[in-house]
Amino acid sequence: MKARTYSPLKLDVEAFARDGASLHGEWPAETLERLAGCGAPEVPLSRWPSVRWQLRGERIEPRSGAAETWLHVHAEAIVAQTCQRCLRPVEEHLQVDSAFLFVDGEAAAAELDAEHEADVLAMTRSLDARELVEDELLLALPLVPRHDDCEAPAPPSSDFLPGIDDKPKPFAALAALKKGGKAQ
Repeated sequence: MKARTYSPLKLDVEAFARDGASLHGEWPAETLERLAGCGAPEVPLSRWPSVRWQLRGERIEPRSGAAETWLHVHAEAIVAQTCQRCLRPVEEHLQVDSAFLFVDGEAAAAELDAEHEADVLAMTRSLDARELVEDELLLALPLVPRHDDCEAPAPPSSDFLPGIDDKPKPFAALAALKKGGKAQ
């Protein structure tokens, strides 16, 4: 019997899990456009390493109840983001390990998702696993990217902004008026 060939871009999740199949590979960073959009503009995508990924299907048939269809996802990426302290590029090493339970229909997925520890998705015959991997990597991004040790840039000085001290200060004038003095 000939083994099935699976495509991660059009994955038949049910058949993939039933066969206990697995896939792995790499995608260039520029093919994950949403993830690439989170990068530091001064670091070209051509310098980012490829995103490595693995998929594994699993079908569990408990003694009581319906069979469960699972998709296990592992992915690793290095993303160049902008450090929020020093405003220079910082490499973020991302690694995700996720398990997804697939059920029949959106309603069943919504109902089970609230009570199940794993992510629950509606069954599909054509899953774009690249989008799923990208979603997981986006969720793994730090809220505030920063180096472990860096210094924040110094606040701008009056030398940097000539004439800043020469401008009238409206609140200083208001304070002088309140005290009975003269406004400048």
